[in-house]
Amino acid sequence: METDHTSQSSATGIKFLILFIFVAGLIAFFALGGDQWLTLEALKAQRNSLLNFTEAHYLATLLGAVLIYTAAVALSIPGAIILSLAVGLMFGRWVGTAVIVFSATLGATLVFLAARYLFADTVQKRIGGLAKRFIDGFNENAFNYLLFLRIIPVFPFWLVNLAVSALTPIGLRTYVLATFIGIIPGSFIFANLGQSLGRINSIGELLSPQIIGAFALLGLFALTPLLIKKIRGAKSAHAPGQNSP
Repeated sequence: METDHTSQSSATGIKFLILFIFVAGLIAFFALGGDQWLTLEALKAQRNSLLNFTEAHYLATLLGAVLIYTAAVALSIPGAIILSLAVGLMFGRWVGTAVIVFSATLGATLVFLAARYLFADTVQKRIGGLAKRFIDGFNENAFNYLLFLRIIPVFPFWLVNLAVSALTPIGLRTYVLATFIGIIPGSFIFANLGQSLGRINSIGELLSPQIIGAFALLGLFALTPLLIKKIRGAKSAHAPGQNSP
C-alpha cells in the first residue's frame, strides 16, 4: 500500500510539474512581449538583421530555430504562421520546410504525450452520448481525419493537438505520421512565402483564393480513401441477398 501511495504521489507531482512548465512558459512569453514580436510588421522590420545573423552563425541559428519552433508548438503559443515565415526567410524554401515540418511534428508529439498523460483518462471517462459516438467514428479512420485537419487548417494547430490527444484514443504512431505528412504542403507554402517576405504586406495576402483552393483539394484527397470505403460499404449493404437470412 505504501508503494502504491508513493507511486501515486510521484505521478501527481509529475503532472503538476508538466502543468507548471506549460503555464510558466505561456506567462513568460506574454510577459516578455513575445506576442509583439510575432507579427508580420516586426518580422519585416528585422528582415535584414535576421538574414545577416543567419549568414554569420548558420548552424547556431538553425539549431535555435528548431528549438524555438518546437517550444512554441509544445507550449501552444499562437503565431505559427509568423514563425514559419521567419524560418523560410532565414533558410529558404527547402531547408525552411524541413525545419518547420520536423519542429512542428516534434512539438505536436510533445503536446500529445503531455495531454495524453494529464487529461486523456479523465476526459474520456466523462464523455458520453453523441460526443462519444463522434470520437469513436474519428478513431475508426483516425489517420485520414487527422490528415485532413492537418492539411486544411480549419482549426488552429494547437487546438487540434490538444483535442485529438485528450479526446481520442488515437495511437502515437498514427498521430505522428498523419501530422508529419499533413503539414508538409502548408510548411512548404509558408516557407516559400517567407523567402519572398519583402513582397508581403499583410497576413491576408498569404491566404489567397489559389492557396485556399490548393489546401481544399489536398484535404479532399486525404478523405478520398474514406469516401471510397463508405461508398463500397453502402453498395454492399444494398446488394441483393445481403439482408436475407
